[in-house]
This record gives sequence, C-alpha cells and structure tokens, in this order.
Amino acid sequence: MNEIFTRRSLRRFTSQPLSQQELEQLLRAAMQAPSAGNAQPWEFVVVKNKATFEKIIDIHPYATPLDTADAAIVVCGNTNRERFAGFWVQDCSAALQNLLLEAVSLNLGAVWLGIHPIQQRVDDLSDLLKLPEGVIPLGIVAVGHPAEGQNNQFIDRFDPSRIHYENW
Repeated sequence: MNEIFTRRSLRRFTSQPLSQQELEQLLRAAMQAPSAGNAQPWEFVVVKNKATFEKIIDIHPYATPLDTADAAIVVCGNTNRERFAGFWVQDCSAALQNLLLEAVSLNLGAVWLGIHPIQQRVDDLSDLLKLPEGVIPLGIVAVGHPAEGQNNQFIDRFDPSRIHYENW
C-alpha cells in the first residue's frame, strides 16, 4: 500500500542514469497488469535519446519533464493482440499504473504524459517512433531519479462524499 499512497507525478530528475536492471524491473511490473481476456495487448518503446526527447516535446506540449528524464517509456496498445475490441486502453492503463507504482518502489520519479485519445499526438508519435499498423501509443512515462525537492509524500485523497452504495 505504501507505493499506492505515496505515488506522485514527479517532473524533475537528476542526471543519474537508470540501470538496465531498473528499466527491466519497471517493464516487468507493467507486464504483470490484468488485461481483458488475458490478451496482454501492450507493447513498450524505451527511448533514451535526448534528440528524440526534443521531438516528443514538440509533439506534446506537456512533455517538458523529458528535459531532465533519463528515459521515456512509451506504453502502446497492440490492437492486433486484443481479444475484446477497445479494451486495450484499460489494459494498457493498468500496465502504465503498475509501472508508476514500481517506480515508487525503486525510489525513482515518474510522470504519466497522456497521448491517446488526442489524435494529432497519436499520429505524430506513431510516425516518430515508426509504430506498426495497429499499435497505438497510449501514454509516455518520463522516468528518472528524482531531483532535490521532489518526493513521494502521502497526501490523503480519501473523500467519502464520492462513495455511493447500491445507487446514487
């Protein structure tokens, strides 16, 4: 529960690189997500090239955390692997959330940068990354070691007024 309660969107990172083991652990966590019909329709593009980061920032106006991130993990849905049409969004969102939670567990910082359903972002990022037909980018996780002042402190967001039993 600690990872759930302390996860925050961190947007500034140190220059310390991520290890291959840390990247693999993030991706392993993502792939443990549930999926409709156990289709596991996710694909991941790991980007570390700073020139590519600049192009992504041109595509996505809120992708500036890539200025200091060590890696961008692009979470994509492969519609050719879907068992139930349209559920790739939920499946890949669960994978992305697992990735974010594992980042907390590894004392890393991360932020979810939304791509889908903004079609221009989807098209431009697909072109940039040369994604094959049927593979749709859902979001990007900018990840790295958190900069000074960036931390994962608990903020209680529980709101009983949003809970409804049996009906509204």
